[in-house]
Amino acid sequence: MTRRTEWPGSEDDTSSAAGDAETRQGRRGRHGRESSGGPDASRAGSGPPRTPEEQARAICLRLLTGSPRTRKQLGDALHQRGIPEEAAEEVLSRFEDVGLIDDAAFADAWVESRHHGRGLARRALVRELRTKGVDSALIDVAVGRLDSEQEEATARELVDRKLRSTRGLDRDKRLRRLAGMLARKGYPEGLALRVVRQALEEEGEDPALLEEHYLPDT
Repeated sequence: MTRRTEWPGSEDDTSSAAGDAETRQGRRGRHGRESSGGPDASRAGSGPPRTPEEQARAICLRLLTGSPRTRKQLGDALHQRGIPEEAAEEVLSRFEDVGLIDDAAFADAWVESRHHGRGLARRALVRELRTKGVDSALIDVAVGRLDSEQEEATARELVDRKLRSTRGLDRDKRLRRLAGMLARKGYPEGLALRVVRQALEEEGEDPALLEEHYLPDT
């Protein structure tokens, strides 16, 4: 069985390794000695080289088997593998036509997964999707499905999970630490401070002492 090679390894590396293994197998007799050749040995690895389009399709399919990818991610992978731009664009467009590449669906799934799984706010989600090459209009639509109420509710859940680990610290340090945690996940400073103050008030902190503005730790 040919060992699967993941990107950023080369598609040609995988094909070459498979061909070498078949050639060695064909050259050996029953007792492991090198054979003198023959029809089976001469055919091993003798197929015609694949076209750039065929190589591009194989690379894209292998990458998409692991996880969904954006068009830009696949395009970057093909460029790194030395696939000519014209062949890469032809294959990528075809994959989009048949639905194997769908940046809108990718963005929707990314927002759903990263918000509910990691608690990331809209600002952080926008930043991540941009790095993956998703079009700004698609990002706006995907992130727009996450409304401000849901974002605040998630922020409160994050704070509630973190509160216990901050008990024993002084009030100001607790506030800065909790607000800083939310800031790193992309929550605006105003929202972060409001959510943290509310949580600390519910634990018995004096609301008057929490009205001062603190900058989150960075």
